[in-house]
Amino acid sequence: MILLELFDPAVQGFQDIEADNSKPVWRTSRKTKLTLKQIRKLRRMLDVRSYEKRTYLKKIQSQYGPQASAEGAAPTL
Repeated sequence: MILLELFDPAVQGFQDIEADNSKPVWRTSRKTKLTLKQIRKLRRMLDVRSYEKRTYLKKIQSQYGPQASAEGAAPTL
């Protein structure tokens, strides 16, 4: 969780209350049963998260990586 998520309002589309029809009932089942629709939605969310992480890491590497001019030069001590 990101700190800004605590203070900013929720982004539309992250939670679909109408699609959440799995209310737990006491002593009926231990495991929740996922539908194919829910599994596909989880997969899409995982793909988006991995894409965002890759772009974030590329940005960090470009900020803190070695400079282009320093690649051929020997390090100074």
